[in-house]
Amino acid sequence: MKIAIVKLSALGDIVHAMIVLQFIKKYNQAIEIDWLVEEGYKELLESHPDINKVLVVNMKKVKKKKSPFLLYKELRRVRHFGSYDLVIDMQGLIKSAIISRLIPSKLTFGFDKSSTRESLASIFYNKTFKYDYDKNVIERNFELIKFALELPFDKDEIQNKFPFLYSSQKYLSTNLSRTKKNILLVPGASHKSKCYPLSNLAEFATLIDANFIIIWGNQKEKIMADKIKKLSPNVNVCNKLSIDLLISLISQVDLIIGPDTGPTHMGWALNIPSITLFGPTPGYRNTLTTDINKIIESNSMVNPFRINKNDFSINYISVNEVVKIAKNLID
Repeated sequence: MKIAIVKLSALGDIVHAMIVLQFIKKYNQAIEIDWLVEEGYKELLESHPDINKVLVVNMKKVKKKKSPFLLYKELRRVRHFGSYDLVIDMQGLIKSAIISRLIPSKLTFGFDKSSTRESLASIFYNKTFKYDYDKNVIERNFELIKFALELPFDKDEIQNKFPFLYSSQKYLSTNLSRTKKNILLVPGASHKSKCYPLSNLAEFATLIDANFIIIWGNQKEKIMADKIKKLSPNVNVCNKLSIDLLISLISQVDLIIGPDTGPTHMGWALNIPSITLFGPTPGYRNTLTTDINKIIESNSMVNPFRINKNDFSINYISVNEVVKIAKNLID
């Protein structure tokens, strides 16, 4: 059997979807899996041993250019990716549904109209699956694949997952300590309201005897990282890392702390202790807790269907609460 999984973006969403790979292979090692993804995220998938081929699309470029010709060219290219027994759209958006339907296949699976943010996506599937949109995203991914492939597993088995991110090279840097615990701080996120105050992160770095490393992905986040270092000079600011090197770095640290964003979720995927801080997004939906992966939520009443970008309740999460959980995880 040959299948194509469509999950185009973003970093954390792709990570949450990749959990299904080990269960597909556990069920049938012979299933051949290709994955369609946006160009910017291909490194997340390229070294994974369970993926046969990473197929790249450039829909973000099409959107940016607003070019009908580029859209036509991109969709025409999708038609030539190959033919499949099943195509499974794990994104649930209109653009991913159209792409999924254009790929030659016997069946196209996706969520039904009541289970997606963009209900019109469901009309492009041959077969649909109902699983409430406000339920946990990792369990939603698991249950969709279980339905499509008739997997004989239960979602509780996710708790016993193997680490499932892979890099092609090892991150080697003096930023990593051999004598102290290494704690990775993630200051940035997709929205300002999702970010923990920089002063709080700087204060946290003074309250635990550890080696602190800060990562960043764009110039705005670099400025944030530099501000933390100015407030707490003992922290180390990384150079900009590729996704490939970021996977390697996270696999070597003892704890990762950050908001509801891709790099923080990569800690969960790698079975690395983590603390995810939630303000305007729902912790119960956007990650799974384990003995080593903890969450702290603000007191905000969160709508899982729409992010309130004016909800800065994450600012009121106590630094002492973060310290207490962190000490338990690294001791």
